[in-house]
Amino acid sequence: MRVLSRFREEFSFLHGNILVLVVSWILVNFASGIPSPYYALYVLELGGTPFIIGLIGFVAFAILALVQFPGGYLADKHGRRRLIVVMTFGVALSYAFFALATSWHFILLGVVLQNLFLIYQPALFALQADSMPAERRGMGFSTVMFVNNLSALFSPVIAGFLYIQYGLVTGVRIAYALVTAALLGTAIVRVKLTETLPTNKSEKISLGAVAKSYPRAIKEGIGVWKLLPRSMFFLFLTNALSSFIYALSYSYWVVYATRILHIKEFEWAIMMTWLTLTMILFALPSGKLTDKIGRKKPLLVSWLVLAPFGWLFLNGTQPTLFIAFLCFGVSNALFMASYSALEADLVPKELRGKEIGCSQFITYLSMAVGELIGGYIYQCISPVLPLLLLTVVTVPCVLVTVFFIHEPHKRQS
Repeated sequence: MRVLSRFREEFSFLHGNILVLVVSWILVNFASGIPSPYYALYVLELGGTPFIIGLIGFVAFAILALVQFPGGYLADKHGRRRLIVVMTFGVALSYAFFALATSWHFILLGVVLQNLFLIYQPALFALQADSMPAERRGMGFSTVMFVNNLSALFSPVIAGFLYIQYGLVTGVRIAYALVTAALLGTAIVRVKLTETLPTNKSEKISLGAVAKSYPRAIKEGIGVWKLLPRSMFFLFLTNALSSFIYALSYSYWVVYATRILHIKEFEWAIMMTWLTLTMILFALPSGKLTDKIGRKKPLLVSWLVLAPFGWLFLNGTQPTLFIAFLCFGVSNALFMASYSALEADLVPKELRGKEIGCSQFITYLSMAVGELIGGYIYQCISPVLPLLLLTVVTVPCVLVTVFFIHEPHKRQS
């Protein structure tokens, strides 16, 4: 009984909106984790090149960046729920272009639509933060990450079997068809969400109003930083910088592993499963640690653990790649729990949509540039350099975390 009571106390936040989001993310992450291990190879098979992969990534993140300001503005003006539900249906339909692609141009079109509909992202992040009790944020965010990764644990293995059974192109098309169905199910589940920010529900959201609101959204999104602690700016800065470097290399991990390190495609699927497993195993301990000792120390450790990843990957044999992904998984678990909790601690509820919109805008823009530059570097200069930079970036991130990021004396509700 004591164990059951303790369990209920630890996971008391898992109800209402958080429960609805978790269920929806289980559907999303399970399905989307199937095609992702072979996405880059799929684009190459459809006539693309490493630079085209980078170009598609650039377009994706550039559009995602552009919708963050209006997304944050609409989340704070019209509320979170309506935006999330309607746009999730749109994202679902965009994946049909991935499933039916006969050339890489269809992938590009699907990416454009998908990221336009992801205008709901700031609303989603804001609703999640609104619904998470302050004293359980570390555990709450890490539990969400735990469930998300657990739902995707066997997705790469399914991808591997689809590859063996149907070949690369047909196997990935089947996978994207599953993603389309899962996103439609997700949209239906999210109808159950409840609004967390009182707004004028009679006021309609129109495309014209969104367009007109863009200049004001940018102004208010940038202006919100004057109202936030300096620690939030430096916290955001480390995320934007590391995201840029990450975007330089991530799309080419599978290409480098299969074509330079000669890792077999099914072995790569097993390694992606291992990466997901490490994030699962360390998710809840990371959240508990974040609530117990504070946010800054786990954040700092996340950078230190990430440092050897690039070097281990470049010198990859099967054992060293497993070690590399262990480092990446542990770092990711620590970072996600501590960053999300500290962001919610520092930003007032009424400013979260704008802060998230602005920070995501700059982060996604940096990732867009990273994807484009990464494709050029990989194809024209050296496939080694992007991964080396992933190790180098940990140095400034450690220094900024130590000297410029501080936890608040009182956490925001």
